[in-house]
Amino acid sequence: MTFELSREHEEFRRVVREFAESEIAPHAARWDREHHFPTDVVQQMGKLGLMGLTAPEEYGGAGDDGDFTSLCVAIEELGRVDQSMGITLEAAVGLGINPILTYGNAEQKQRWLPDLVAGQTLAGFGLTEAGAGSDAGATRTRAELVDGAWVVNGEKQFITNSGSDLTSCVTVTARTGVSTAPTGEERAEISAFVVPADAPGFTAEPAYDKLGWHASDTHPITLEDVHLPEGNLLGERGRGYAQFLATLDDGRIAIAALAVGCIQACLEMSLQYAGERQTFGVPIGRKQGVAFQIADLEVMAQASRLLVYRAAATKDAMRDGGGPTPAELKQAASVAKLYATESAVTATRVATQVFGGYGFMEEYPVTRFYRDAKVLEIGEGTSEVQRMLIARGLGLPVE
Repeated sequence: MTFELSREHEEFRRVVREFAESEIAPHAARWDREHHFPTDVVQQMGKLGLMGLTAPEEYGGAGDDGDFTSLCVAIEELGRVDQSMGITLEAAVGLGINPILTYGNAEQKQRWLPDLVAGQTLAGFGLTEAGAGSDAGATRTRAELVDGAWVVNGEKQFITNSGSDLTSCVTVTARTGVSTAPTGEERAEISAFVVPADAPGFTAEPAYDKLGWHASDTHPITLEDVHLPEGNLLGERGRGYAQFLATLDDGRIAIAALAVGCIQACLEMSLQYAGERQTFGVPIGRKQGVAFQIADLEVMAQASRLLVYRAAATKDAMRDGGGPTPAELKQAASVAKLYATESAVTATRVATQVFGGYGFMEEYPVTRFYRDAKVLEIGEGTSEVQRMLIARGLGLPVE
């Protein structure tokens, strides 16, 4: 049995690759060097339909012509030339549009989705805090219902697409009270909200000085007495934590697709360089020490790609009413995320070694991929969290 993408998906891949190579690749090094977030290119991505691949036609999306697999194809192809633009698309759809599309009411969807789907605006995903990363349930942000309005106070960390000129809103989690579990144990009640970026008291703090993803928009945000209408509650009260964790299942598949793009870039750069660089009178690709490492890159690319698109197909089958369960999707997402992202970090190390001293010079793209890769093992669930989830999926009572 083989698994191959459809002819339509491969044709779509060619369209995105052409866009990435013409509109992104020539500028990626400069954007990285200048820490520039190219809003015009992000809007072009919207015009190409990339933001609407999983959205219904009524909001300007692709409807039945799009699916989650197409989104992964697009992320992979953008990530092949620039990881910053790849994560921008991944976060815009998987973390920005997805929570509103999945849990929003009709009014919220109509207000926010058309511009988000068109790529004219962006939304952030405010889950992580300084003391609540992998332990997201430890959130300290609070929302109180006062005189018919929610008053939100707190701080969020590492929020992508949260402070650009295109940012229209950020969905956030906040404590809204205390709930009692069936065991009688009291625990924090966590709900989700849509916070407009222009709301008084909402501040996108100065952008981070990051190791990589220099052309991606990432900020901490502060919420100080932000007053929201009751209607800005996203989904059911007390279900915000569960909603955001489910959102991350999709996001893990998408970020694994970004990792595949990174591996593919390392493979292509190494293969080309190994055919050009001469040592002892022959191309270095004739040396087993180099050739075998590049062979390993091919194995990583193929294995990672298969895991990613198997997980994406699982997601699409669920959308179509197929047989996979949420537990199966969670397991497939974690397996793909763990293997692909750790392979991407290894691939950048291998590629840098193939380039030798030049791999340490910023004039070669391999250095940018090296810097960009590490966060793939951290964002949207660390490798350690993925191993925990996989073990639990196997029935092990791991803490």
